[in-house]
Amino acid sequence: MALGDPKRPRKKYKTPRHPWRADVLKEELEIMGIYGLRNKRELWRAKTTVSHFRRIARSLLSQPPEVRKKRERELLDKLYRLGLLDEGAELDHVLDLRVEHLLERRLQTLVYRKGLAVSPYQARQLIVHGHIAIGGRKVYSPGYIVKRDEEDLITYAPTSPFANKKPPGLEGKEGSEAGGGSA
Repeated sequence: MALGDPKRPRKKYKTPRHPWRADVLKEELEIMGIYGLRNKRELWRAKTTVSHFRRIARSLLSQPPEVRKKRERELLDKLYRLGLLDEGAELDHVLDLRVEHLLERRLQTLVYRKGLAVSPYQARQLIVHGHIAIGGRKVYSPGYIVKRDEEDLITYAPTSPFANKKPPGLEGKEGSEAGGGSA
C-alpha cells in the first residue's frame, strides 16, 4: 500500500517515549479507570490532542503581537466552545491544560457525571448501544467531545426504553432521593 492510502489512515496519537516506566504505567491505569477508557490508545489520543493545543499556544507566544492577535482569539474561542477554557481565558491558560480537562468533555464522562449511568463503563455501553442522544440525535461514540452548548442537551434517546424508565442500577435512586427530601 502506498502512502496516503485511504485504507491506512494517519495515526491520531503518539505513544509514550518510555512506555515501560512504572510511574507512567500506574498513572495511565488510574486515568483509564477513572474515565472508563477502553484502551490506552484513547488516552494517548487525548494526550496528543492536548499537546497539539499547547504547541499552538507556544508558537503563538513566540510571534509578534500584531501577527498573533487573530490566531490567538481563534484558538481561545475554539477551546471555549469545547468547554476546555472559561470565558476571558488567556493564552497562558492553554499551557495549563491537562489531559483530564479533555477527558472530562467526553460524552462518556458527561453521561456518567449527569447521573444517566451508574459508572463510566455503563455510560460507555449506553452510548454504544444507542441509548444516549444529544439534542434528539443519537451519538454512538463515547469519545465524542461535547461542546459547551450541547452539554445541557444530553438525554436518553427518544427511542430508548430508558427514556421512560431508568437503566439497571438507577431505578430506585431518583424516587428515594425525592422521597427523602420531601419528608
